[in-house]
Amino acid sequence: MINIQWVSNTTLTEVILLLIAFVLSAVVGMERQRKLKSAGLRTHTLVGVGSAVFTLVSAYGFQSVTGPEVIVDPSRIAAQIVSGIGFLGAGVIFVRHNTVAGLTTAASIWVTAAIGMACGAGVPVLALVATALHLVTVWALGKLGTRIRQEPDITMFKVRYREGYGALRNTLAIAAQSGFEALVTETKEITKPGKPPRFQADINVKSRSRQEPSQLIEAIADLPGVLSVQLAQPDHD
Repeated sequence: MINIQWVSNTTLTEVILLLIAFVLSAVVGMERQRKLKSAGLRTHTLVGVGSAVFTLVSAYGFQSVTGPEVIVDPSRIAAQIVSGIGFLGAGVIFVRHNTVAGLTTAASIWVTAAIGMACGAGVPVLALVATALHLVTVWALGKLGTRIRQEPDITMFKVRYREGYGALRNTLAIAAQSGFEALVTETKEITKPGKPPRFQADINVKSRSRQEPSQLIEAIADLPGVLSVQLAQPDHD
């Protein structure tokens, strides 16, 4: 005989908590999506919703199959969420030419899991405050950190160029002639419908004699095939 209890006296509470987890996780994900990170809106939303579901199941899911003599510990599943989310966070951290990237995104996934767990545990106010503090951290503290950061020895350029002009090769050559050490850390193709393909190279430049990179930027911008040169901070997010 099939015995399924579709609706219980806690179903409405569970659904509301799950929806709150969905909204708050999406808010965190939108910030990462805005910065074009690999783990963006969908990933963070799924992490938050999944964590909330695990916690809700742990808190409410076994009431119909346990008796008064059975002791249920809801914290056991919650502890496994904390352990399991670490593997997902590690997947967005990578090292490229001695530069570590993805740390902030991994931390935001971790925080999103905590927000989902807070909702599932029935403390949505705590989840709301955690979301607000996350936004303060990535926006306000991010700007503050940029201001108090010492001038880095390595400057990062983003050079966009057309293929067939030798733009990347000439960029490295002119950097060497100007007294800079240049290292290409990443190249990628940028395609748009109806337009020829363009390429972007991320280049780390280090001055041998404390020279300002402004003149180098102007020289690179004048090279044939170069579309734009942008000065950027090394990405540790």
